[in-house]
Amino acid sequence: MLDNRNQLPPRNLDLFPKLAKNHITIVLYVHNRPQYLQVVIQSLSRVNGIGETLLIVSHDGYFEEMNKIVEGIRFCQVKQIFAPYSPHVFNSSFPGVSPSDCKDKDDPIKQHCKGNPDQYGNHRSPKIVSLKHHWWWMMNIVWDGLKETSQHLGHMLFIEEDHYIFPNAYSNIQMLIDLKPKKCPRCYAANLAPCDVKSRGEGWESLIAERMGNVGYAFNRTVWRKIHEKAREFCFFDDYNWDITMWATVYPSFGGPVYSLRGPRTSAVHFGKCGLHQGNGEKGSCIDNGVVNIEVEEIDKAGNINPKWGVYVVNHQAGYKAGFRGWGGWGDMRDRELCLEFANMYRFKEGTSLS
Repeated sequence: MLDNRNQLPPRNLDLFPKLAKNHITIVLYVHNRPQYLQVVIQSLSRVNGIGETLLIVSHDGYFEEMNKIVEGIRFCQVKQIFAPYSPHVFNSSFPGVSPSDCKDKDDPIKQHCKGNPDQYGNHRSPKIVSLKHHWWWMMNIVWDGLKETSQHLGHMLFIEEDHYIFPNAYSNIQMLIDLKPKKCPRCYAANLAPCDVKSRGEGWESLIAERMGNVGYAFNRTVWRKIHEKAREFCFFDDYNWDITMWATVYPSFGGPVYSLRGPRTSAVHFGKCGLHQGNGEKGSCIDNGVVNIEVEEIDKAGNINPKWGVYVVNHQAGYKAGFRGWGGWGDMRDRELCLEFANMYRFKEGTSLS
């Protein structure tokens, strides 16, 4: 059923029949936090230029309330995709919980249960491993599996359901992508926000090149191919976090620092206060009193990147690096094999793009 939904054309083609020639596709990665999703959708509706692009919403399984919120979008073309192998879809079998699965620190021989423990002796938790599965499945399908984007030569911008997007985000990411080849040829990506999620930026009159952050990051097919080449490393690293896996295994394989270009003021803010599969429904919400109070200053309502600025390069940045062993949670061979299956879903098509 979900695979069939993934083949449906984008909505709102009557309102927005054509995409801009050099549009940047926006991919929104969501779980099951309806209150959060409403906030990010409201913020996207105020983004200058949003009507010229395609918004893809990638769901971790199917949740009716989340689906209804997305179906209400009227400000751009929007396509929904649903991870068909989400643990939230498989209630009593892998990748969900099977009755025969080992739990916690069970001994598979003594308990006659199924599973491989991680490096710390813990067995898989489906809700936790789904984060990495969903991200990897999403990357493979948006770059290589959707007819709407498999020939897309430009960048894609990736955001999540707890990222508040400023009105200038689209114009700023366009400017950063245009400036990247000239100002920072060794930058692999562009970012809407600093890699320190608590930072709003330095406020300098300068661009900044630093390690890639996970709030509003954009890269192109050339970079995706480099990532995909490391599918085995990604799928076999014992950490349930996709971003830590990237920092500790994939990026170090690129042969040098993996810089991302950003402005001195943030164009997106991370407002989530709890883990991705908590805060579901009204009672458990992590939004303060149901309201997100994020002040957008006047300067952040329109593009505020000056193409004449130089670039300040942040060297020797703290964070996860090669040699980190991982936080675990990803020791089960079934998860690793499913991850590799996602990597092999589609063959790369001819044609590359410049950074």
